[in-house]
Order: sequence, then structure tokens, then C-alpha cells
Amino acid sequence: MRTDNQSSLWDPPRDFILLGVSDRPWLELSLFVVLLGSYVLAMLGNITIILVSWLDPQLQSPMYTFLGHLSFLDLCYTTTTVPQMLVNMGGSRKTISYSGCTVQYAIFHWLGCTECVVLAAMALDRYVAICVPLRYTLLMHGPLCQQLMLMAWLSGFGNSLVQVVLTMQLPFCGQQVLNNFFCEVPAMIKLSCADTAMNDTTLAVLVAFFVLVPLAFILLSYGFIARAVLRIQSSKGRHKAFGTCSSHLVVVSLFYLPAIYMYLQPPSSYSQEQGKFISLFYSIITPTLNPFIYTLRNKDVKGALRRLLARAWRLCRR
Repeated sequence: MRTDNQSSLWDPPRDFILLGVSDRPWLELSLFVVLLGSYVLAMLGNITIILVSWLDPQLQSPMYTFLGHLSFLDLCYTTTTVPQMLVNMGGSRKTISYSGCTVQYAIFHWLGCTECVVLAAMALDRYVAICVPLRYTLLMHGPLCQQLMLMAWLSGFGNSLVQVVLTMQLPFCGQQVLNNFFCEVPAMIKLSCADTAMNDTTLAVLVAFFVLVPLAFILLSYGFIARAVLRIQSSKGRHKAFGTCSSHLVVVSLFYLPAIYMYLQPPSSYSQEQGKFISLFYSIITPTLNPFIYTLRNKDVKGALRRLLARAWRLCRR
């Protein structure tokens, strides 16, 4: 039988305090405005991408199927974290319930790992389109794209499930203060007062698999793409080929660089102060920028957006 002290140690806490920037109160208002504006832009931009890739008949290709999934992921990313951050910054209470915290980091890690695989699938699409264009429609057929997306969502869910089960077994003693803007597995492990070697190892192995394996595949794909593009005789053809890949490369950089810094460093060197601002970057800034990166450099998306707006205008005038 456990003693009262043991029982209180292993019982889950009621809630956690999300510190955010409450230790810097002069930042709260400006950061609230930035987050609110970024959230609105992320919602509008990603919903627009989803609509045009779904409704426009000229965008019914694997590339835009993957782009629609990426925009849906970014939409869910921001909705999982930003509303809670806005509530905390706009009020005096800076808390989140234990169950709410669990749901938040479960969904966050599910979406993050799914996005790693989606970005790798997009690199595969670009490789086939540039290196073997005559076989593109044969290789990148609809069922394959659906299977790739199903694999992405299921593998991300499996990783999240493992992380949730292990993290929920950790005891939290003392004051439950998370030096972060939202709940994340590394911050939860750091807060625990038990031996977290198993959690640290499992997190490192799974994240290394979901980050490094897709990243290696992306880099390998672009290595073959670069070799194929350099063989093109005309400078105009090379420019066009590189232009179709540049948006994806920028998105990959914005997503992977913060993730590598956050999750692939030794637990002993993990800095919550730095980590919370980096997590803020890839949870709101990256999803906000992605739609504009793809729209500004993609004539097909801009054309589809114009057609969608024209259709909406005609419907409003009726």
C-alpha cells in the first residue's frame, strides 16, 4: 500500500501554470497582438490553400494534394496552441488543466511527425516530376498519394501515442510551472521529479527517426534533382525547374531547423528559456508563412486563387 506522500506524488496534478512571458509583463501586450495577427493570417492563408487545391480542377495533381494536407496540418498546428496562448496572455490566469495539457502535446506531436512525412512525400513528388517526367502520371497515381498520406497520419499518431503513454506515467511534484507557452513533451519531461532516462531515450530515438529519416530522404531527392537540373541546357529551363522546388525547400528549412534544435540535443543541454521561443516560432510563424511562400512563387496557385475570387464575386452579385 502506498503512503499518503507516495499517493500525492503519483497522482496527476490538477493543472499546470504556463509561464510564457509573465516574467516579462511588458512583452505580453505586443506578443498578444503579434500572435493574434499571425493566427488570423495563418487561418486565412491555409484555409485559402485548402479551398483552391480542393475546388480548382486545374490543381487536381499529387503536388496540390500534398499541399492541401500540409495546409490542413498547419491549420491544426496553430489551433492546437494559439487560442490557449491568447487566453493566458489576455487574462490573469496562466493555467491549463492536466487533461488539456495532455491533449495539447498529444495532438502537437501527432501533427509534427505527420508533417515530417508529408514534406518527404512532397520531395518524392518533385523528384519524380523533374527526374522522370515522362513516367510522372504512371508513378504518382491517386492511390499511391492516398497511401502516402494515410501512412503519414498513422505513423504520426503512433509516435504521439507512445509519447503520451510514457509521459502520463511521470510523477510531477512541487510547483507545476511549465516555462513554456504551451505543453510540449520535452518541457513535461524536464518538469518531472522522477528518473526520466526512459522518456529521454524514447523521445530521442523516435524523433531522430521521424526527423532525420525524412530529412535524409528529402536531401537525397534534391541531390538527384540538382543533378538532373544542371544537365538542362537552357538557363530558362533550369530556372523553371529550380523555381518549382524553391518553395518546398524554404518550407523544409523553416520546419526542420527549429525541430532539430529542439528535439535532437542532449536533455542535459535543453534550455527551456530558448526552447519556448523556438517552439513559438514553429508553432505559429512557420504555419503563417507557408501559405504565402507557396502562393507568391506559384503561378498555378495564384491563378486558382483569382478564379476562386472571381467565382465568389459572381455568386455575391446574384
